[in-house]
Parts: sequence; structure tokens; C-alpha cells
Amino acid sequence: MIKAVFDNIVVKNEDSSEKFYGSIVVPDMGKEMPHVGTIIGVGPGRRNGEGNLIPPTFKIGDKVILPKIGPVRVEYDGVEYLVTSENNVLALIETEDNE
Repeated sequence: MIKAVFDNIVVKNEDSSEKFYGSIVVPDMGKEMPHVGTIIGVGPGRRNGEGNLIPPTFKIGDKVILPKIGPVRVEYDGVEYLVTSENNVLALIETEDNE
């Protein structure tokens, strides 16, 4: 299991930037599309200058958009995850669950 620390989040990557033609993988390198995924882990937050804990903005289950460059890609048990600071989230995709 991957557990987020500090103000980091773990996102299950839902987009695929590669297409398969038979057994040939064709990467989609010409586009700089952002990542879309669902948060599966949220750290406890970060500390401010006085040592007070600032709670996270996002919660598990939120669907977010992340920049293409910046998040760290991690593969665990054959699934790709993205780990990044919650400050790097570009947008929250509103669904019925998080409105």
C-alpha cells in the first residue's frame, strides 16, 4: 500500500497517453495533456512557520487534474500512481460526491 506523507497526495492515474496497435505501443508524445485521476491517498497536511498543522484541501475520492510534468510516476502492483504535493493540483473535477 502507498501512503501519502506531509501535504502530498497519491492519485490513481486514469488517463492513458499510449495507444496499443496489436502488440506495438505507440506513445502519444506530441501532446502535453494534463493527468486526470482519483485521489487514493492524502497526507496529514503541512506545518506553517509556527508549527501549526494545516489540514489538506483534498480528500480521498476527489477527481483532480494534475500537470503533465511535475508529479512523480510510481508503479505499484501493476498500477500507475502519481505522487505530488497538493499545491500542484490544477483543478478539482466536481462530481455529485464532492459538490
